[in-house]
Amino acid sequence: MNITRRTALQLSTAALAAPLVLRATDALASSGSVKVLAWQDYIQPNIAEKFEADTGIKLELTTFGSNDEAESTIRANGGKGFDVVFPSITNAAGYLDDNGDSFFAAVPAAVHMDAVIPSFLRDSAGLGGQHNGEQILLPFDWGTEGLTLNRGALNIADSDLSYGDLFRPETVGKAAFRQKSVIMGVGLYLDATGDVPSNRMLDVYKSEEDARRVFTAVAQWIVAHKENFGAFWNNATEATAAFKDAGCIIGQTWDTTGLLLNRENADFVYRAPKEGIITWLDSFGMLKQAANPDQAVAFMNFMLQPEVGGMFANNTGYNSAVAGAADFASDEFKAQFNEVYTTEVLGNMWWWQADTPFFAPVRNEVVELITNA
Repeated sequence: MNITRRTALQLSTAALAAPLVLRATDALASSGSVKVLAWQDYIQPNIAEKFEADTGIKLELTTFGSNDEAESTIRANGGKGFDVVFPSITNAAGYLDDNGDSFFAAVPAAVHMDAVIPSFLRDSAGLGGQHNGEQILLPFDWGTEGLTLNRGALNIADSDLSYGDLFRPETVGKAAFRQKSVIMGVGLYLDATGDVPSNRMLDVYKSEEDARRVFTAVAQWIVAHKENFGAFWNNATEATAAFKDAGCIIGQTWDTTGLLLNRENADFVYRAPKEGIITWLDSFGMLKQAANPDQAVAFMNFMLQPEVGGMFANNTGYNSAVAGAADFASDEFKAQFNEVYTTEVLGNMWWWQADTPFFAPVRNEVVELITNA
């Protein structure tokens, strides 16, 4: 996919179109409130305060720690209760009602879609961003899931690092991971070794039979090495606690976990395994039953400003999908980006695919096997 090309991902904006200048006066509303459901670390105080100061709109923020939690919240409310939601774009299918219609509205014409990096917007269609030919979700940020390790306790060269290192003799009782994604990382490892062929884990999206074949074999391998389990995590707070509180020295984590730990302690580093770094794309969109549509548009346009994209990157360690946001990223952020995302890493990224109907149910079954091991 073109979305993985270095010209679309590097922090330099030289290859991008000049960023659109967005103004608070572009907002369709300058009062009232907007109800937002976002990942727990996305809308931090500096962004929330700036939004309210710039627009005069009150932000009512509710946070979630996993896609399952967000989907359950929206479904339980019948698509009501919020104006803007931030799902991973590949989870768009989880926001369909019983008739197959999306809870999300087509992106309003007043939203500045052209603020998004063009290749991200173009390729988002195949990942879940479009429904029935209409754009319903806009790329907001992207990030990766690789390995965080404590180099003071486990010194592995970058070129040798593998998902299989989660299960080394030195990491017994000291490996951290999220069950539903470790099966993808270990699956890539077992495909590379030839133990569980899976076409680089793309077979799990091909058919239910293939998904069961691959996921079951990978889960059985993980359970056979359960002595290495140190901590499970399901959100950013738990992932950090696995290292700070549970004493883990290696873990399959989101990038922000390792990058933020590194800012506190240089022994912690975040790196790409040689089998390929797992890459995700998050998005945001307006619900059809949004009670405050004008305020929702104002909020989306605010978040699509390059300056806010830079603030977001500095806050979280994630990478903004807004053109020009890199101009506002801190030197520390840029240095970490360049250290992790070398040309080789960017050329060997593994993208989460759009969920198929059988994917999540089968995966959830094997997650239970790992959790209860």
